[in-house]
Amino acid sequence: MPVQSSPLASLTQKSWFKLITGASFQDLPQVYNLALAYTLAGADCIDVAADPAVIQAAQEGMDRAIALCPSQPRPLLMVSINDGEDPHFRKAWFNPENCPPDCPRPCVSICPAAAIEFKEPIEFEAPSQGVLDYRCYGCGRCLPICPIQQIQTYAQPASLERLAPLIHSGQVQALEIHTRPDRQREFSTLWQQVAPWQSHLQVLAISCPDGEYLLDYLHWIADLIGPLQGALIWQTDGRPMSGDIGDGTTRAAIQLGQKVLQGNLPGFVQLAGGTNGHTVAKLRAMGLLISPADQGLVQPAIAGVAYGSYARTLLAPFHAQSSQWHQSPSLLRQAVSQAATLVSQIKALPPSLWLNSLPDNAKLQTISTNS
Repeated sequence: MPVQSSPLASLTQKSWFKLITGASFQDLPQVYNLALAYTLAGADCIDVAADPAVIQAAQEGMDRAIALCPSQPRPLLMVSINDGEDPHFRKAWFNPENCPPDCPRPCVSICPAAAIEFKEPIEFEAPSQGVLDYRCYGCGRCLPICPIQQIQTYAQPASLERLAPLIHSGQVQALEIHTRPDRQREFSTLWQQVAPWQSHLQVLAISCPDGEYLLDYLHWIADLIGPLQGALIWQTDGRPMSGDIGDGTTRAAIQLGQKVLQGNLPGFVQLAGGTNGHTVAKLRAMGLLISPADQGLVQPAIAGVAYGSYARTLLAPFHAQSSQWHQSPSLLRQAVSQAATLVSQIKALPPSLWLNSLPDNAKLQTISTNS
């Protein structure tokens, strides 16, 4: 069994792994399965939509993981909110009746979440036409590709009123605020609502893309919200929701991480936006990620990496096979093995260690049957 650090220890050891299921992603079976597999694979934090049903699905996935492997540290559960317009908090929409009969439907093939369907009605099953809003997470790839340009988006902001009791009760331990440069007024207004909760949080993350006067803006935020009782993370959103597109997307994430590191802000710097299977190797090659042997060195370094679309895409084949991974021991082991190939990169441990720590298939079957 690998020696696993607590989530907060992983931050200080600069081996923090965060899974992003999507700030507007509401496919409950997928959220459950992702939380289950990535908890068993060693994730430190799982970031979900600010929707009580989604939060419950993630909690249940983590509960099942801990039941299967009690020695596994439980990840922090994080929810995301925003201070204004943001692509992470939107859904696509169109009227399928307006689609030409001969349309090749490029929107279907380009959607990374399989959120667009054109299924004819069959016996005992209603037709599925257009956007499945619970799967759409706002990436926007379908917008420019529609031949008749009919796809639109609508905002889905987080509901702060529903979050407060979940934070106060400890069900949600971490909060992420999405913002962007030059939003001082909007951020101040939102912070007035969030500030009374911050003593209940173990982690507060500020997610921000690049922009003019970025570092000045982040320093202004640091002055406004400090001092915090929990840990502070600066999430550098390099190229939002693009990690599954190709290897090159990680360059934007790393470049923005370098820029924020140079700002000498209080807290930790964590990458997001375009992160994929090449991110950690590039960080190590550039000296931006400290290896376990160099933990005593005092130097600016990335504390962790968050993975969204890439991490979800890795496990997409298993979703296609079953929506109940805990009822299929062999499928669950395969999913955890795949997830561990990603988590283990920043943990600097072989992924086989996580897989070997799981009960064997017979034991998994017994636990699944009895739980």
